[in-house]
Amino acid sequence: MTDEISDGKTPAEGRGSPVADEPPSAGQAGEALGAPLPAEQGGGPAIGPAPGSRTAVYAVTRPGLKIAGIIAAGLSGDLYAPERLAPSSPPGTFFYKAFLDLIATTFHRYKGHVAVAATGLMVRAVAPHLVDKKTDPAVVSLGQDGRFAVSLLSGHLGGGNDLARAVAELTGGTAVVNTATDIESKPSLEVLARDCHLAIEDFARLPPVSRVLSEGGKVPLYDPDNFLAPRLVEWRRYFPPIAESSAFDPNAPGHPRTPSLYVDYRLRPFPREALVMRPPALSLGVGCHRDLELQDLTGLIDKVLLDNLLSPLSLALISTAEIRASEPALQELARRFSRPLVIQSMEALAAVQTPNPSDKVYEKIGVFSVCEAAARLAARMGPLLVPKQKNSKATCSLALMNY
Repeated sequence: MTDEISDGKTPAEGRGSPVADEPPSAGQAGEALGAPLPAEQGGGPAIGPAPGSRTAVYAVTRPGLKIAGIIAAGLSGDLYAPERLAPSSPPGTFFYKAFLDLIATTFHRYKGHVAVAATGLMVRAVAPHLVDKKTDPAVVSLGQDGRFAVSLLSGHLGGGNDLARAVAELTGGTAVVNTATDIESKPSLEVLARDCHLAIEDFARLPPVSRVLSEGGKVPLYDPDNFLAPRLVEWRRYFPPIAESSAFDPNAPGHPRTPSLYVDYRLRPFPREALVMRPPALSLGVGCHRDLELQDLTGLIDKVLLDNLLSPLSLALISTAEIRASEPALQELARRFSRPLVIQSMEALAAVQTPNPSDKVYEKIGVFSVCEAAARLAARMGPLLVPKQKNSKATCSLALMNY
Protein backbone atom coordinates (compact mmCIF):
# COMPACT_ATOMS: atom_id res chain seq x y z
CA MET A 1 0.00 0.00 0.00
CA THR A 2 1.19 3.51 -0.69
CA ASP A 3 1.37 5.89 2.25
CA GLU A 4 -0.73 9.03 2.59
CA ILE A 5 1.43 11.98 3.61
CA SER A 6 0.75 12.95 7.21
CA ASP A 7 2.49 14.79 10.00
CA GLY A 8 5.94 14.14 10.75
CA LYS A 9 -14.27 54.75 5.13
CA THR A 10 -17.33 53.36 3.48
CA PRO A 11 -20.72 54.98 2.72
CA ALA A 12 -22.00 53.59 5.98
CA GLU A 13 -19.32 55.43 7.91
CA GLY A 14 -20.84 58.86 7.46
CA ARG A 15 -23.04 61.14 5.41
CA GLY A 16 -20.84 64.24 5.33
CA SER A 17 -20.72 64.05 1.54
CA PRO A 18 -17.06 64.90 0.95
CA VAL A 19 -16.12 65.99 -2.53
CA ALA A 20 -13.11 64.43 -4.24
CA ASP A 21 -10.59 66.95 -5.53
CA GLU A 22 -8.34 64.12 -6.78
CA PRO A 23 -9.24 60.50 -7.53
CA PRO A 24 -8.21 58.22 -4.65
CA SER A 25 -6.01 55.19 -5.04
CA ALA A 26 -7.59 51.77 -5.53
CA GLY A 27 -7.32 51.03 -1.82
CA GLN A 28 -9.19 54.17 -0.75
CA ALA A 29 -12.72 53.22 -1.77
CA GLY A 30 -15.17 54.70 0.69
CA GLU A 31 -12.77 57.13 2.33
CA ALA A 32 -13.80 60.74 2.90
CA LEU A 33 -11.97 63.01 0.47
CA GLY A 34 -11.68 66.78 0.44
CA ALA A 35 -13.76 69.26 2.40
CA PRO A 36 -17.24 68.07 3.34
CA LEU A 37 -20.36 69.83 2.25
CA PRO A 38 -22.66 71.06 5.01
CA ALA A 39 -24.36 68.13 6.72
CA GLU A 40 -27.86 69.49 6.12
CA GLN A 41 -27.36 69.07 2.39
CA GLY A 42 -27.39 65.28 2.79
CA GLY A 43 -25.45 62.77 0.72
CA GLY A 44 -22.46 60.56 1.44
CA PRO A 45 -18.81 60.08 0.58
CA ALA A 46 -17.72 60.73 -2.98
CA ILE A 47 -16.50 57.17 -3.55
CA GLY A 48 -18.68 54.10 -3.16
CA PRO A 49 -18.08 50.54 -1.91
CA ALA A 50 -15.78 47.69 -2.83
CA PRO A 51 -14.93 46.77 -6.45
CA GLY A 52 -17.54 44.96 -8.47
CA SER A 53 -20.17 44.80 -5.75
CA ARG A 54 -22.84 47.25 -6.97
CA THR A 55 -24.11 49.43 -9.78
CA ALA A 56 -23.30 53.14 -10.01
CA VAL A 57 -25.94 55.50 -11.39
CA TYR A 58 -24.94 58.99 -12.54
CA ALA A 59 -26.91 62.17 -13.05
CA VAL A 60 -25.29 65.11 -14.83
CA THR A 61 -28.28 67.49 -15.10
CA ARG A 62 -31.10 68.59 -12.83
CA PRO A 63 -33.83 66.98 -15.03
CA GLY A 64 -31.82 63.76 -15.13
CA LEU A 65 -31.47 63.60 -11.35
CA LYS A 66 -35.05 62.44 -10.77
CA ILE A 67 -34.88 59.51 -13.17
CA ALA A 68 -31.38 58.63 -11.96
CA GLY A 69 -32.79 58.44 -8.43
CA ILE A 70 -35.53 56.08 -9.60
CA ILE A 71 -32.98 53.84 -11.30
CA ALA A 72 -30.60 53.83 -8.35
CA ALA A 73 -33.42 52.90 -5.99
CA GLY A 74 -34.71 50.18 -8.31
CA LEU A 75 -31.27 48.63 -8.75
CA SER A 76 -30.20 49.15 -5.13
CA GLY A 77 -27.31 51.09 -6.63
CA ASP A 78 -25.29 54.14 -5.66
CA LEU A 79 -26.44 57.52 -6.95
CA TYR A 80 -23.88 60.14 -8.03
CA ALA A 81 -24.78 63.75 -8.81
CA PRO A 82 -22.95 67.03 -9.43
CA GLU A 83 -22.02 68.95 -6.31
CA ARG A 84 -24.21 71.86 -7.43
CA LEU A 85 -27.30 69.60 -7.17
CA ALA A 86 -26.66 68.67 -3.54
CA PRO A 87 -29.59 70.69 -2.12
CA SER A 88 -32.11 68.83 -4.29
CA SER A 89 -30.55 65.37 -4.15
CA PRO A 90 -32.06 62.48 -2.18
CA PRO A 91 -30.37 61.26 0.99
CA GLY A 92 -27.45 58.96 0.35
CA THR A 93 -26.35 60.65 -2.87
CA PHE A 94 -22.60 60.84 -3.54
CA PHE A 95 -21.42 64.14 -5.07
CA TYR A 96 -18.69 64.97 -7.55
CA LYS A 97 -17.07 68.04 -9.08
CA ALA A 98 -15.89 66.76 -12.47
CA PHE A 99 -17.64 63.86 -14.18
CA LEU A 100 -14.61 62.60 -16.15
CA ASP A 101 -12.48 62.59 -13.00
CA LEU A 102 -15.18 60.70 -11.15
CA ILE A 103 -15.42 57.96 -13.81
CA ALA A 104 -11.64 57.55 -13.71
CA THR A 105 -12.02 56.70 -10.03
CA THR A 106 -15.20 54.60 -10.05
CA PHE A 107 -14.98 52.69 -13.34
CA HIS A 108 -13.38 49.50 -12.08
CA ARG A 109 -15.04 49.65 -8.67
CA TYR A 110 -18.51 48.74 -9.86
CA LYS A 111 -19.97 45.83 -11.77
CA GLY A 112 -22.16 48.22 -13.79
CA HIS A 113 -22.58 51.89 -14.63
CA VAL A 114 -25.77 53.68 -15.70
CA ALA A 115 -25.46 57.30 -16.83
CA VAL A 116 -28.42 59.58 -17.42
CA ALA A 117 -26.29 61.47 -19.88
CA ALA A 118 -25.50 61.79 -23.56
CA THR A 119 -24.02 58.63 -25.07
CA GLY A 120 -21.06 60.58 -26.41
CA LEU A 121 -20.19 61.88 -22.95
CA MET A 122 -20.23 58.39 -21.47
CA VAL A 123 -18.15 56.99 -24.34
CA ARG A 124 -15.49 59.67 -23.79
CA ALA A 125 -15.60 59.11 -20.04
CA VAL A 126 -15.02 55.35 -20.10
CA ALA A 127 -12.78 55.00 -23.18
CA PRO A 128 -9.44 55.67 -21.40
CA HIS A 129 -10.22 52.99 -18.81
CA LEU A 130 -11.12 50.01 -20.98
CA VAL A 131 -8.96 46.96 -20.36
CA ASP A 132 -10.55 43.71 -21.56
CA LYS A 133 -14.03 42.49 -22.47
CA LYS A 134 -13.62 39.71 -19.90
CA THR A 135 -13.24 42.18 -17.03
CA ASP A 136 -14.66 45.57 -18.05
CA PRO A 137 -17.93 46.46 -16.28
CA ALA A 138 -21.24 47.00 -18.01
CA VAL A 139 -22.10 50.52 -19.18
CA VAL A 140 -25.57 51.83 -20.06
CA SER A 141 -26.58 55.36 -21.02
CA LEU A 142 -29.99 56.95 -21.43
CA GLY A 143 -31.48 60.36 -22.00
CA GLN A 144 -33.12 62.29 -19.21
CA ASP A 145 -36.53 61.35 -20.61
CA GLY A 146 -35.76 57.66 -19.92
CA ARG A 147 -37.04 56.50 -23.32
CA PHE A 148 -34.03 54.51 -24.52
CA ALA A 149 -31.52 52.63 -22.37
CA VAL A 150 -28.51 51.94 -24.57
CA SER A 151 -26.15 49.05 -23.77
CA LEU A 152 -22.73 50.57 -24.55
CA LEU A 153 -20.18 48.14 -23.15
CA SER A 154 -19.80 44.54 -21.96
CA GLY A 155 -23.22 43.58 -23.21
CA HIS A 156 -22.65 39.87 -22.77
CA LEU A 157 -20.03 38.91 -20.19
CA GLY A 158 -20.42 42.10 -18.18
CA GLY A 159 -24.21 41.93 -18.24
CA GLY A 160 -24.71 45.23 -20.07
CA ASN A 161 -27.64 43.98 -22.13
CA ASP A 162 -29.45 42.69 -19.07
CA LEU A 163 -28.68 45.94 -17.25
CA ALA A 164 -30.17 47.95 -20.13
CA ARG A 165 -33.31 45.82 -19.98
CA ALA A 166 -33.58 46.31 -16.21
CA VAL A 167 -33.18 50.07 -16.58
CA ALA A 168 -35.80 50.22 -19.34
CA GLU A 169 -38.23 48.34 -17.15
CA LEU A 170 -37.74 50.88 -14.36
CA THR A 171 -38.19 53.89 -16.65
CA GLY A 172 -40.91 52.46 -18.90
CA GLY A 173 -38.56 52.86 -21.85
CA THR A 174 -36.93 50.58 -24.40
CA ALA A 175 -33.63 48.72 -24.09
CA VAL A 176 -31.35 49.29 -27.07
CA VAL A 177 -29.24 46.16 -27.60
CA ASN A 178 -27.23 45.74 -30.78
CA THR A 179 -25.01 42.70 -30.18
CA ALA A 180 -25.34 40.51 -33.25
CA THR A 181 -26.45 37.30 -31.56
CA ASP A 182 -29.17 39.16 -29.62
CA ILE A 183 -30.45 40.81 -32.77
CA GLU A 184 -30.65 37.44 -34.49
CA SER A 185 -32.13 35.74 -31.39
CA LYS A 186 -29.13 33.44 -31.14
CA PRO A 187 -27.40 32.43 -27.92
CA SER A 188 -24.44 34.34 -26.56
CA LEU A 189 -21.82 31.66 -25.99
CA GLU A 190 -19.82 33.72 -23.52
CA VAL A 191 -22.95 34.27 -21.40
CA LEU A 192 -23.85 30.58 -21.57
CA ALA A 193 -20.29 29.70 -20.60
CA ARG A 194 -20.48 32.06 -17.64
CA ASP A 195 -23.86 30.75 -16.52
CA CYS A 196 -22.74 27.11 -16.86
CA HIS A 197 -19.41 27.84 -15.14
CA LEU A 198 -17.46 26.84 -18.23
CA ALA A 199 -13.99 28.29 -18.75
CA ILE A 200 -13.27 29.53 -22.27
CA GLU A 201 -9.77 28.33 -23.05
CA ASP A 202 -8.93 30.86 -25.76
CA PHE A 203 -11.12 33.92 -26.26
CA ALA A 204 -9.55 34.49 -29.67
CA ARG A 205 -11.57 31.49 -30.90
CA LEU A 206 -14.87 33.03 -29.77
CA PRO A 207 -15.49 35.69 -32.48
CA PRO A 208 -15.43 33.26 -35.44
CA VAL A 209 -17.97 30.99 -33.74
CA SER A 210 -20.21 33.91 -32.79
CA ARG A 211 -19.96 35.22 -36.36
CA VAL A 212 -21.19 31.91 -37.76
CA LEU A 213 -24.19 31.98 -35.43
CA SER A 214 -25.06 35.61 -36.15
CA GLU A 215 -25.01 34.86 -39.88
CA GLY A 216 -27.39 31.94 -39.48
CA GLY A 217 -24.78 29.20 -39.81
CA LYS A 218 -24.31 26.04 -37.77
CA VAL A 219 -21.64 25.31 -35.19
CA PRO A 220 -20.85 21.60 -34.70
CA LEU A 221 -20.87 20.68 -31.01
CA TYR A 222 -18.90 18.06 -29.10
CA ASP A 223 -20.25 17.79 -25.54
CA PRO A 224 -20.17 14.12 -24.54
CA ASP A 225 -20.95 14.80 -20.88
CA ASN A 226 -23.79 17.27 -21.54
CA PHE A 227 -22.36 20.22 -19.68
CA LEU A 228 -23.71 22.72 -22.23
CA ALA A 229 -26.09 20.88 -24.56
CA PRO A 230 -29.12 21.03 -22.20
CA ARG A 231 -28.92 24.84 -22.30
CA LEU A 232 -28.95 24.82 -26.10
CA VAL A 233 -32.22 22.96 -26.59
CA GLU A 234 -33.95 26.07 -27.94
CA TRP A 235 -31.22 26.47 -30.57
CA ARG A 236 -30.27 22.84 -31.15
CA ARG A 237 -30.71 23.14 -34.92
CA TYR A 238 -27.69 25.46 -34.91
CA PHE A 239 -25.51 22.99 -32.98
CA PRO A 240 -25.39 19.63 -34.78
CA PRO A 241 -23.64 17.03 -32.60
CA ILE A 242 -20.20 15.74 -33.48
CA ALA A 243 -19.92 11.97 -33.30
CA GLU A 244 -17.19 10.52 -31.10
CA SER A 245 -15.79 8.62 -34.07
CA SER A 246 -15.13 11.83 -36.00
CA ALA A 247 -14.45 14.32 -33.20
CA PHE A 248 -10.65 13.95 -33.23
CA ASP A 249 -9.89 12.22 -36.51
CA PRO A 250 -9.34 14.84 -39.23
CA ASN A 251 -9.78 12.20 -41.90
CA ALA A 252 -13.10 10.90 -40.62
CA PRO A 253 -16.41 11.83 -42.26
CA GLY A 254 -18.15 14.48 -40.18
CA HIS A 255 -14.98 15.91 -38.70
CA PRO A 256 -15.59 19.67 -38.39
CA ARG A 257 -13.62 21.86 -40.76
CA THR A 258 -15.35 25.10 -39.80
CA PRO A 259 -15.58 26.88 -36.42
CA SER A 260 -16.86 24.36 -33.89
CA LEU A 261 -17.48 24.07 -30.16
CA TYR A 262 -15.89 21.45 -27.90
CA VAL A 263 -16.83 21.06 -24.22
CA ASP A 264 -14.40 18.69 -22.53
CA TYR A 265 -12.29 18.40 -19.38
CA ARG A 266 -9.66 16.28 -21.11
CA LEU A 267 -6.60 17.40 -23.07
CA ARG A 268 -7.40 16.29 -26.61
CA PRO A 269 -6.24 17.02 -30.18
CA PHE A 270 -8.98 19.59 -30.82
CA PRO A 271 -9.53 20.91 -34.35
CA ARG A 272 -7.64 24.09 -35.17
CA GLU A 273 -10.79 26.24 -35.37
CA ALA A 274 -12.49 24.78 -32.30
CA LEU A 275 -13.66 26.97 -29.43
CA VAL A 276 -12.85 24.88 -26.36
CA MET A 277 -14.80 25.28 -23.12
CA ARG A 278 -13.66 23.60 -19.94
CA PRO A 279 -16.37 22.35 -17.54
CA PRO A 280 -15.85 22.33 -13.75
CA ALA A 281 -15.66 18.55 -13.76
CA LEU A 282 -12.77 17.66 -11.46
CA SER A 283 -12.49 17.48 -7.69
CA LEU A 284 -8.89 17.65 -6.48
CA GLY A 285 -8.17 15.93 -3.17
CA VAL A 286 -4.94 16.85 -1.40
CA GLY A 287 -3.03 15.49 1.59
CA CYS A 288 0.24 16.98 2.80
CA HIS A 289 2.88 17.47 5.46
CA ARG A 290 2.73 20.59 7.58
CA ASP A 291 4.78 23.63 6.59
CA LEU A 292 5.38 22.57 3.01
CA GLU A 293 6.03 25.03 0.20
CA LEU A 294 3.58 25.86 -2.56
CA GLN A 295 5.88 24.35 -5.18
CA ASP A 296 5.71 21.01 -3.35
CA LEU A 297 2.01 20.98 -4.23
CA THR A 298 2.04 22.60 -7.66
CA GLY A 299 4.85 20.43 -8.97
CA LEU A 300 2.92 17.28 -8.10
CA ILE A 301 -0.49 18.50 -9.23
CA ASP A 302 0.68 19.98 -12.53
CA LYS A 303 2.43 16.70 -13.36
CA VAL A 304 -0.57 14.57 -12.43
CA LEU A 305 -2.92 16.69 -14.54
CA LEU A 306 -0.61 16.56 -17.54
CA ASP A 307 0.16 12.85 -17.22
CA ASN A 308 -3.55 12.07 -17.15
CA LEU A 309 -4.44 14.53 -19.93
CA LEU A 310 -6.74 16.61 -17.73
CA SER A 311 -7.17 20.37 -18.04
CA PRO A 312 -6.37 22.50 -14.98
CA LEU A 313 -9.19 24.81 -16.13
CA SER A 314 -11.61 21.99 -15.29
CA LEU A 315 -10.74 21.91 -11.60
CA ALA A 316 -13.97 22.69 -9.75
CA LEU A 317 -12.53 22.76 -6.24
CA ILE A 318 -9.75 21.60 -3.95
CA SER A 319 -10.56 19.37 -0.99
CA THR A 320 -8.55 18.41 2.09
CA ALA A 321 -8.81 17.32 5.71
CA GLU A 322 -9.80 19.72 8.48
CA ILE A 323 -6.42 19.25 10.17
CA ARG A 324 -4.86 20.99 7.17
CA ALA A 325 -7.42 23.81 6.85
CA SER A 326 -4.98 26.51 7.96
CA GLU A 327 -1.98 25.30 5.98
CA PRO A 328 -0.67 28.38 4.08
CA ALA A 329 0.48 26.40 1.03
CA LEU A 330 -3.00 24.92 0.58
CA GLN A 331 -4.58 28.35 0.79
CA GLU A 332 -2.07 29.64 -1.74
CA LEU A 333 -2.90 26.67 -3.98
CA ALA A 334 -6.58 27.61 -3.94
CA ARG A 335 -5.69 31.17 -4.89
CA ARG A 336 -3.38 29.99 -7.66
CA PHE A 337 -6.18 28.00 -9.28
CA SER A 338 -8.90 30.49 -8.20
CA ARG A 339 -10.89 27.62 -6.75
CA PRO A 340 -12.52 27.14 -3.34
CA LEU A 341 -10.74 25.11 -0.68
CA VAL A 342 -13.27 22.63 0.74
CA ILE A 343 -12.57 21.28 4.21
CA GLN A 344 -13.65 17.73 5.14
CA SER A 345 -14.16 16.53 8.69
CA MET A 346 -12.15 13.56 9.90
CA GLU A 347 -15.39 11.66 10.53
CA ALA A 348 -16.50 12.14 6.92
CA LEU A 349 -13.11 11.06 5.56
CA ALA A 350 -13.12 7.95 7.73
CA ALA A 351 -16.45 6.83 6.25
CA VAL A 352 -15.26 6.77 2.62
CA GLN A 353 -13.99 3.56 1.04
CA THR A 354 -10.89 4.20 -1.09
CA PRO A 355 -8.64 1.97 -3.23
CA ASN A 356 -5.40 2.90 -1.47
CA PRO A 357 -5.88 3.02 2.31
CA SER A 358 -2.81 3.55 4.46
CA ASP A 359 -2.27 1.95 7.84
CA LYS A 360 0.51 4.44 8.56
CA VAL A 361 -1.82 7.38 8.05
CA TYR A 362 -4.45 5.74 10.22
CA GLU A 363 -1.95 5.36 13.04
CA LYS A 364 -1.07 9.05 12.89
CA ILE A 365 -4.33 10.87 12.19
CA GLY A 366 -7.10 8.29 12.59
CA VAL A 367 -8.22 7.92 8.96
CA PHE A 368 -7.02 5.58 6.23
CA SER A 369 -7.14 8.13 3.41
CA VAL A 370 -7.04 11.88 2.94
CA CYS A 371 -6.61 12.77 -0.73
CA GLU A 372 -8.77 10.01 -2.27
CA ALA A 373 -11.50 10.35 0.35
CA ALA A 374 -11.45 14.16 0.15
CA ALA A 375 -11.66 14.10 -3.64
CA ARG A 376 -14.68 11.78 -3.63
CA LEU A 377 -16.48 13.62 -0.83
CA ALA A 378 -16.16 16.97 -2.61
CA ALA A 379 -17.23 15.33 -5.88
CA ARG A 380 -20.46 14.15 -4.19
CA MET A 381 -19.10 10.63 -4.31
CA GLY A 382 -18.31 10.80 -8.00
CA PRO A 383 -15.92 8.17 -9.38
CA LEU A 384 -12.18 8.38 -8.80
CA LEU A 385 -10.42 9.30 -12.04
CA VAL A 386 -6.86 9.39 -10.73
CA PRO A 387 -5.91 7.37 -7.65
CA LYS A 388 -3.46 8.63 -5.09
CA GLN A 389 -0.25 10.10 -6.47
CA LYS A 390 2.51 11.43 -4.24
CA ASN A 391 5.87 13.06 -3.79
CA SER A 392 7.86 13.43 -0.57
CA LYS A 393 5.62 16.21 0.80
CA ALA A 394 2.11 15.73 -0.60
CA THR A 395 -0.45 13.43 -2.15
CA CYS A 396 -3.24 14.19 -4.57
CA SER A 397 -6.13 12.44 -6.27
CA LEU A 398 -8.83 13.47 -8.76
CA ALA A 399 -12.50 12.52 -8.84
CA LEU A 400 -15.19 13.31 -11.40
CA MET A 401 -17.88 15.66 -10.07
CA ASN A 402 -21.29 14.05 -9.65
CA TYR A 403 -23.72 16.77 -10.77
